[in-house]
Amino acid sequence: MTMLRQSLSQKMLQKLSPQQIQLMKLLQVPTANLEQRIKEELEANPALEELDQDEFGNLESTAGEDSFENDTTEQKDAFEMEEYWDSYVEDDPSSYKTMGDSYAAEEDKSVPVAVTSSFHDYLEEQLGLAELENERERAIALQIIGSIDDDGYLRRDPISIMDDLLFSQNIVTDESEIISILKKIQRFDPPGIGARDLQECLLIQLQIKEEQSHHAPIGEQFIIDLAIRVVRDYFEEFTKKHYEKLVKQLEVSEDELKEAIDEILKLNPKPASGYVSNTSNSLNYIVPDFIIHNRDGELELSLNSRNAPELRVSDQYRDMLKDYAKKARGNRAGRQEREAALFIKQKIDSAKWFIDAIRQRQETMYKTMYAIMQYQYDYFLTGDQKKLRPMILKDISDITGLDISTISRVANSKYVQTEFGTKRLKEFFSEAMQNQEGEEVSTLEVKKVLSDLIAAENKRKPLSDEKLTQLLADKGYDIARRTVAKYREQLNIPVARLRKEL
Repeated sequence: MTMLRQSLSQKMLQKLSPQQIQLMKLLQVPTANLEQRIKEELEANPALEELDQDEFGNLESTAGEDSFENDTTEQKDAFEMEEYWDSYVEDDPSSYKTMGDSYAAEEDKSVPVAVTSSFHDYLEEQLGLAELENERERAIALQIIGSIDDDGYLRRDPISIMDDLLFSQNIVTDESEIISILKKIQRFDPPGIGARDLQECLLIQLQIKEEQSHHAPIGEQFIIDLAIRVVRDYFEEFTKKHYEKLVKQLEVSEDELKEAIDEILKLNPKPASGYVSNTSNSLNYIVPDFIIHNRDGELELSLNSRNAPELRVSDQYRDMLKDYAKKARGNRAGRQEREAALFIKQKIDSAKWFIDAIRQRQETMYKTMYAIMQYQYDYFLTGDQKKLRPMILKDISDITGLDISTISRVANSKYVQTEFGTKRLKEFFSEAMQNQEGEEVSTLEVKKVLSDLIAAENKRKPLSDEKLTQLLADKGYDIARRTVAKYREQLNIPVARLRKEL
């Protein structure tokens, strides 16, 4: 016989309010995307409105200025309708639940993107130049173009494309016809498009160069022919930089091989990256979230506020709620009017929460960046990476009193503009290690020294990881060879063999 038992237990659970959730989401939004997020809220909530520039004045928030002023008395009146609320509107839990659901679903809200001509559209525009015989061949060509990836490569094999055409369009073809049409597409712009691997991509570009060099000097034609031979017949030796073996097998001089390799290195290994749409420059522009000015040796921090317009609760909605409150006090409010008042109250509360969240976002961001600036003061004065101090999220959390997760949200996807360039905040965080003198140094400092050593090496005889370890030790950084290899990989620097040049 099964015995049923009941027991009581206490648990401490932290449940975030809709306002806290909204703030956390806003902290993650970079300045470049904040304008769009505010526009979405303005469209969704008629009780929220944006102040005109004339009403509001200059938006920029600078260090030492009090940018987070309290609401005006008039706005406070709109926020303090609670005293009227209990007197004429019954508590309706379901209405607050609906608002909670809207916050939970906000994660799925997609941000509209600019409509522009895509790379595949660009390829399809060139089909008229491909000398295709009929609509059937055009359909095959379109299927091939649709299978080309964002780097410009055709990763799908001809047999799979045959199957796609048979099932989707009832077109029966064979591998030779697929390859024949692919060869025509490979003559499209940009050069190298539709290649099935890197070797074919480079070869297509070199063959196009060869066709265009018929009227070039004999020496230039020879170098291009030599580059074709290297890629076509000795690709493995080329990728492994076995230059002595190439010189011997090709029966050429070192200088001639070097010229041929230089010709290969000019080619584009990702053909699609050469395509630039009309709006790409604006889409790729980085908008800094913070700006640091050096005023005669004193650093000043400002928030970039151009994408954060001043918001307020709509006067019209506030007045409507006051009217309903008067009717409620006089017992003249019916059921429909109470429901309308409930709707207006929800919209006003939502507007108030959003305004507060925007202000808290600004305060939190400024407080966090100010602590980072003070912590890395010497770096922001000089731009010398060697002066970056070891700094982890907890260091800034301890200074600001903010949670580590909050610091992480601020640091993620945010940029600061300095006189040395625009930097990502995450670049300033690093672990600490001790040098031979027992001083704490940043791993960023070690990486900078490592990068300088490799930049200054003799490319004919690149430094091995073992040698780099010894040179770092000579400079006072006593670290293991495997750590040197890890830092080198994090800097995207290849091993010594692949850094070798003629």
